[in-house]
Amino acid sequence: MHKLIVSPYLDHEYLVLCPGQGGGLRISPAKYAELVHATAPPAWLSEAVATLWGADLSLRPFRQAVLVRPVTGYDYVRATYELNLGCNYDCEHCYLGLKKFEGMDWPDRERMLHILRDIGVLWLQLTGGEPTIDRLFVETYGLAYEMGMMLSLLSNGSKLHDPKVLNLLTEHRPHEITISVYGATEASYDSLTRRPGSFRKFHKGVSAAVEAGLPLKFSLIVTNHNSTEVQLMEKLADQWGIPYATFVNMSPTIYGGGEPLPTQSMEHLRKRKVFTGCNAGHTFFHVNPHGKASICKVGREPNVDLLAEGAAGLTRLGQIADSLLLRQGGCTGCTLQGSCGTCMPLVQLYRKAKSPLARYCQHREREEVNAT
Repeated sequence: MHKLIVSPYLDHEYLVLCPGQGGGLRISPAKYAELVHATAPPAWLSEAVATLWGADLSLRPFRQAVLVRPVTGYDYVRATYELNLGCNYDCEHCYLGLKKFEGMDWPDRERMLHILRDIGVLWLQLTGGEPTIDRLFVETYGLAYEMGMMLSLLSNGSKLHDPKVLNLLTEHRPHEITISVYGATEASYDSLTRRPGSFRKFHKGVSAAVEAGLPLKFSLIVTNHNSTEVQLMEKLADQWGIPYATFVNMSPTIYGGGEPLPTQSMEHLRKRKVFTGCNAGHTFFHVNPHGKASICKVGREPNVDLLAEGAAGLTRLGQIADSLLLRQGGCTGCTLQGSCGTCMPLVQLYRKAKSPLARYCQHREREEVNAT
């Protein structure tokens, strides 16, 4: 299996990356062309790789050690793939709503992964539900890695101690594993996930991943259920030496259901950064368990059926994104749009969920805001 990935990037740029390692090397079009035809590592590449990652390219044939990805003509370099909405937890704050165990069978999933590769997706995030319990997780991860994608996982960590999963991730290292943390004590954690024993599984999984040297990051989930344990969750992360970010704003479900909203810890409700636009639908997209590509996890409609339309269908995503991001309804006449922190697709979900305006409109106390 390859040790390095050489890939086109945006704006005629080219990157050299090492799976499971940080950093990278930006190279010129001329150097990329040189690597396309090379049968042995050029001196400049060997020196750079040894300096960046301590790797020795002379130990294996060049074409086995270095995977050179072709130019595709598309600008999509990042994607998320929701393997399955099913999960082994039943968290009260979950934005997925109905966590159905549904997804593509292997032939369709394999074809979809080939489409992602052929349009140039370099960074692929595997998520769910819980991706590691998906019946085709090992095959999906293995093929995506083999195709030269830099893989990351969103997980609850409960299966990371499983030998089959742990060996896979150790031998074919991901770029990053982000683990959601739901509490610092067994009582709080298990109560939030509504699954007895989940804290012990989380602890066992993280311990195994740390021992294996996997690249971990924590997402500390703060609800009104565990809001008194924020410092304890931070301490837990520090004890393991794992960097963390804190997630505090609860969102409606992907169907516009308001079930997660009562879990919001109002004292932790955070003012969002000003939304100035994003690359959703233009250089990034999301794929659901049935192969439907949308601009992101929030703006799921309209979408493109990748299996039916292939890569060509993605050319519509940019236009879809521009349409979805236009201010609509009560936001249309707001004179404070330039300082708003909530994107329009998320606003639409809050409205559908009949959320209090204070949960998503940061200008709620200004008379310019139309609350309808």
